[in-house]
Amino acid sequence: VQLRESGGGLVQAGGSLRLSCQASGRTFSTGVMGWFRQGPGKEREFVAGFGWRFGDFYYADSVKGRFSISRDSATNTIYLQMNRLKPEDTAVYYCADDPSLTIVTMFEPLYDYWGQGTQVTVTS
Repeated sequence: VQLRESGGGLVQAGGSLRLSCQASGRTFSTGVMGWFRQGPGKEREFVAGFGWRFGDFYYADSVKGRFSISRDSATNTIYLQMNRLKPEDTAVYYCADDPSLTIVTMFEPLYDYWGQGTQVTVTS
């Protein structure tokens, strides 16, 4: 499985960005894909996830109401739309995937495949 993130960049607080994660290497009718982030001096944390089988979504409390995840089944791509960005959203954002999961989990070690990350910087 290969994951390729794109869409990061520099944005002012209150602005928006959309991240993309294009996946390849397996059938994407099952499993879970998620977004994690690692801010400066912080541990990597769960942001949002999507389960292919049941179509379920899950968001970290810190991004609920501001971020939304969507997918394009035709291209095996998931998106993270980030609105009303805050300086504390500054981080490297990673796409993660696990073919065997059936429900979205925040537990990082359960995801087997990871992208290289894309930098998001929010200025005040």
